[in-house]
Amino acid sequence: MLNQTVLVGRLVRDPELKETETGSKMTHITLAVPRSYKNVDGEYDTDFINCVLWKGIAENAVEYCHKGDLIGIKGRLQSRSVETEDSRKQITELIAEKVTYLSSNHSKEAE
Repeated sequence: MLNQTVLVGRLVRDPELKETETGSKMTHITLAVPRSYKNVDGEYDTDFINCVLWKGIAENAVEYCHKGDLIGIKGRLQSRSVETEDSRKQITELIAEKVTYLSSNHSKEAE
């Protein structure tokens, strides 16, 4: 069996480094990934995929990635249940194993 996913998209916001109770560093990011086909209105829809980065990958992303940057992520899908007062929700996230920095908006901001 295989659980491997590759996404290419733009960061929705700057990553923020967090530390768990056990001392592990991590960050949650959201990647905007346009679909490869047009909807009935002739426009491309965008999916917003939640990703989790751990340890060195998280530290590097916080240091080098910013809102709007184009990145590629290779990882695995993982789901978990979260209980709220009213219901139980199923959350699916991409757990990053490798991040590739494809382009940056820094040169545009400097102009």
